[in-house]
Amino acid sequence: MNHSSHPTGHMALLKKINQILLLLLVLTVCAILYNKVHQVPSALKNETVDLESPEEMEEEIPVVICAAAGRMGAAVAAISSIYSNTEANVLFYIVGLKTTIPHIRRWIENSKLKEIKFKVVEFNPMVLKGKIRQDASRPELLQPLNFVRFYLPLLIQKHEKVIYLDDDIIVQGDIQELYDTKLAPGHAAAFSDDCDLPSTHEMVRSVGMQNTYMGFLDYRKQAIRDLGISPSTCSFNPGVIVANMTEWKHQRITKQLEKWMQRNVEENLYSSTLGGGVATSPMLIVFHGKYSTINPMWHIRHLGWSPDAHYSEHFLQEAKLLHWNGRYKPWDYPSVHTDLWENWFIPDPSGKFKLIRPES
Repeated sequence: MNHSSHPTGHMALLKKINQILLLLLVLTVCAILYNKVHQVPSALKNETVDLESPEEMEEEIPVVICAAAGRMGAAVAAISSIYSNTEANVLFYIVGLKTTIPHIRRWIENSKLKEIKFKVVEFNPMVLKGKIRQDASRPELLQPLNFVRFYLPLLIQKHEKVIYLDDDIIVQGDIQELYDTKLAPGHAAAFSDDCDLPSTHEMVRSVGMQNTYMGFLDYRKQAIRDLGISPSTCSFNPGVIVANMTEWKHQRITKQLEKWMQRNVEENLYSSTLGGGVATSPMLIVFHGKYSTINPMWHIRHLGWSPDAHYSEHFLQEAKLLHWNGRYKPWDYPSVHTDLWENWFIPDPSGKFKLIRPES
């Protein structure tokens, strides 16, 4: 009898061991599964955060364009040309005055531009109070939005690098290329030099245009002579800017520009001289010798300087960005190379903005 009960005890022990092993196995499998479910995704999640965020930040290209009353079609054509010629992730900052914002918003939302990423920013002209000297010869140059470029860091919060463009431009290249412009250490901005293109020199000579500091600042004034800038120094055009916001804030560029606006109100240092009004001159002073340069093909200018000034078609096709600076705008008449501009124009759904063309 004793003999027969022995195997039974043996079996019970084996069974118990098996149960424990099975339990351990189940626990191990559970632990593995738990880790798989809980840890791997969190590791993955960390990885995606690490991988994606900086890239997304880098890839968003902020482009600032003003939408002024009476010339909103210009902003629309500029935006349309940029958006159509790039795969980049562009975020448009469209800056307007309180009265014009609803119009530009409706225009975008009711046209093929409704696909774009954009923010509408209101510019308060009160910041200019007491800083602008009235200039009767070209009142359009005193429009508040001409000074938006002075206040970029106040309008654009989260970006390190920003592109500012005048509204009378068309972009034919990929805006990513312009955004990739290298700024030298310590430079808050890059501009186009007015002496950079042989083809523009011809144009400049033929229409008596200014491309030196002499054309913008009044060298009869002591304050200007005290700057020690030679009058024959080549000027630059601030209608296309690639700006570094960190440097801009660090160097207090906005404060410096305001200081020169204020001095001009008191001493008339530049507004009545020949050049492009009151927004260019303070920039020429503040950025003198402290700016990087933009590839010349990214700013072909003076298309609005004279209704008779023509560039060669081949040259204009090669150009990455066209700028109708001057009095003769492509939505107006007379003007030159209007076909290149009209390619990108989108009619105003409200019908308020109309192109001015000779009666056919």
